Amino acid sequence: MDRKKELKQQYMETKIEAGVYLIRNTANQKIFVGSTRNLKTLNGKKFELEQGSSMNKTLQAEWNEFGKDGFEFEVLEVLEKKDDGYFNEKKALEKLEYKWLQELKPFEGRGYNKEKPR
Repeated sequence: MDRKKELKQQYMETKIEAGVYLIRNTANQKIFVGSTRNLKTLNGKKFELEQGSSMNKTLQAEWNEFGKDGFEFEVLEVLEKKDDGYFNEKKALEKLEYKWLQELKPFEGRGYNKEKPR
């Protein structure tokens, strides 16, 4: 099998994991907490910021100011999926993200998130 096919096969076999992630501005320590049903898409978040198309305008402005080397991406927690019975991944991911938002409080001067009413 050629290298390209081998890499594609390896990618297809990689388990898709949902979870909560953090983007940290290393210059001022402000953070953004988000969640995704596929942690592999974090590269897509970087790409959005590099293209200037992030929906979070404050984060985008500081990305433009400090550049990509001024930010770190980190997975905070991978969602544990339940194999028995019905499992609502979307709801479980929302709860997990809420837990991290309450713990880290990345609102106003501390971060880029907007507080959501619960």
